[in-house]
Amino acid sequence: MILEQILVTHMAVFCYLIGDETTREAVLIDPAGDFDLIFDAVNKHGVTITKVINTHSHFDHTSGNDFVIKKTGAELLIHELEAKHLQSMINRMLSRINGGKGSPTPVRLLRDGDIIKIGSITLTVIHTPGHTEGSICLYTPGHIFTGDTLFTEGMGRTDLPGGSYKKIMESITKKILSLPDETIIWPGHHYGRFPQSTVREQKRYYL
Repeated sequence: MILEQILVTHMAVFCYLIGDETTREAVLIDPAGDFDLIFDAVNKHGVTITKVINTHSHFDHTSGNDFVIKKTGAELLIHELEAKHLQSMINRMLSRINGGKGSPTPVRLLRDGDIIKIGSITLTVIHTPGHTEGSICLYTPGHIFTGDTLFTEGMGRTDLPGGSYKKIMESITKKILSLPDETIIWPGHHYGRFPQSTVREQKRYYL
């Protein structure tokens, strides 16, 4: 599996490139901006981006959707509860402030348990409400991409519309930390000292 963590924008967002080494098919998770960095990674690995996946609809994760999709022709995927917020006026405005544009319409609306295929790689959608109603994590054995549900030191905000401290705690403890201890946690922002963690490490804080 090709896996690259790319730190982008002044908001310290992690964009992820995941690709199949044989087919050279790849996806980008939350391509928020700094497109030179993102496409340097794409070109380095010689992959074709076929899908863009958003972990949630907030502008700091979605402001690059328009650029990437126009450049690659990739399909846009997001949880069904986030689609109504993705193209809102406030999201479009904040995306422009962040150096991007409002997002195109999603091609596929995701639900808990859905499978996204990238060549021989499968990403399983785990619905993890709490930061937003339709926040998701993406799991492939050994790795989970947690968006703003869980960072390496802390969790996403719950004081914005659709947020819930009770729900995010349930998402973290029952859905993420129930995975095998060695699972690597790849967060949505670089908040803290470390760019990744493990389920074993996070259990020290939450269980």
